[in-house]
Amino acid sequence: MSAAKPAITVQNLTMGWDDRILQKDASFEVQKSEVFAILGGSGCGKSTLLRYLIGLEKPMEGDIAIEGIGAPDLAVGRPPFGVMFQSGALFGSMTVGQNVGLGLRQWTDLPDDAVEAIVSGKLALVGLQGTEDKLPAELSGGMKKRAAIARALALEPGLIFLDEPSAGLDPVSSAGLDELILTLNRVHGMTIILVTHELESIYSVVGQCIYLDKESQSIIARGAPRELQEHSEHEKVRDFFNRRARQQNDGDEK
Repeated sequence: MSAAKPAITVQNLTMGWDDRILQKDASFEVQKSEVFAILGGSGCGKSTLLRYLIGLEKPMEGDIAIEGIGAPDLAVGRPPFGVMFQSGALFGSMTVGQNVGLGLRQWTDLPDDAVEAIVSGKLALVGLQGTEDKLPAELSGGMKKRAAIARALALEPGLIFLDEPSAGLDPVSSAGLDELILTLNRVHGMTIILVTHELESIYSVVGQCIYLDKESQSIIARGAPRELQEHSEHEKVRDFFNRRARQQNDGDEK
């Protein structure tokens, strides 16, 4: 019996612009039904890597395949994934329901009542039932993130990308979003790739991760968060994961 093919395969990827290289010769795989995180310090190229993965940027070198689709074809036709950008990227002049239904109206010929039923179902899934007629400005930060996730789910992808899903949220909203991510993964079997620096979310939801290093322009660590926290050979990686312990100690001393 052959092993299942990875959801994402990246081989020898070099990314950057003109003469500026962010990462070079990067290779990794994301397995199906995995919660996978892209980690690293400021300016290392985390969100830029996500843009390459979803086909918004063309690799300088290397290959990307998502669900068997190569990078040249990712930006053409109906995408095999959903995306939640960092800000949520909801259109302010459109209702929440219209935002969530955008992909359905663009990529399917479903009648309006079918689109509305799917939209209502996805909003209910993320805990926003009854918000179809609200404008994004009427939602809290956490609700906007949930609405953006509902939009990412509208076309029933098996894989979604989340860019800093917990950024700017209070601890309660952030924890609620983590629970939603776990539900999508464990109950619905989704593959989830997230860019984040939030330790609580990393330890709560992430199975495997990679750490991008700005100085060496390379992936310097990969594995489970706890494993990297305790056993990474790179001090900067251990420091990244041990921030919470230091913050706790600082608080105890005050």
